[in-house]
Amino acid sequence: MTSCWVIYNGSLVSDKFADQASLVAEAAQRAGVSVKIMKNYETIMDLSVNLSIPDFAILLDKDILLGYFLKSRGVPVYNDPAVIDLCDNKATQYVQLAAHDLPMPRTIVAPKVYPNFSIIHSGYFEKVIERLKLPMIIKEGHGSFGMKVYLIETEEQFYEKVESLRGIDFVFQEFIHSSRGRDIRVNIVGGRIVAAMHRHSTTDFRANITNGGVASPIVLTPAQQEVALAAAQAVGATFAGVDLLYGEGEQPLVCEVNAAAHIRNILNVTGINVADAMIAYILEDLS
Repeated sequence: MTSCWVIYNGSLVSDKFADQASLVAEAAQRAGVSVKIMKNYETIMDLSVNLSIPDFAILLDKDILLGYFLKSRGVPVYNDPAVIDLCDNKATQYVQLAAHDLPMPRTIVAPKVYPNFSIIHSGYFEKVIERLKLPMIIKEGHGSFGMKVYLIETEEQFYEKVESLRGIDFVFQEFIHSSRGRDIRVNIVGGRIVAAMHRHSTTDFRANITNGGVASPIVLTPAQQEVALAAAQAVGATFAGVDLLYGEGEQPLVCEVNAAAHIRNILNVTGINVADAMIAYILEDLS
């Protein structure tokens, strides 16, 4: 019998992470796969010891080193840890998306500044404000569920935020007024759109359900389908949750690509269990 590990991060105590693992494990069991749900620290990455390995692993986490470790032992890992690594830092992700000419908000990657140094009097930040105008978005490189994303409306907020982010990867991004409080989540598996939902918030500039947004099913336009698929392909993601914004004239813009996208909300909204498509893809891929 084919065997797999479904791995999530045991240090994240919210029930939604264990729930995500259960959804995927149950789909694997339905497909006749022998499944072991594992917290990421339940495998000791001892480089001098041979360990018993599964036929494949599904990494529902950003423990990229664990993904690389399993790959080094010959375990196919979904998503590939290099993809998770790329998408985990929004700055590197946007560089990749822009290299593929994906439509997205105008983005400036902040320079690396060490914590004990400031470039606030260098003239750099004035150039950023001149190019992107206020309000703008500042996003830390690492953050999920809409966290560490800031709407900057005044110069005072701007300078306070950039000073607080010394030593942290982040980007400056054009604020898309036409998409305030609304976006689209598109779940993609193996180059195919499996499910999509519209998210809307009346209380926050972000539409994430975690931040109070509500969701409903959506029929994607051809343009939305094309951009979502191209974004997943650009970062090399087998499984992806692509977030789209509404640009001028409702044209889609890529907000970001999630390489470890949660699937409970989209199941609740659409009735589609993305995990079944994930397992079916993996089994076909392995065969």
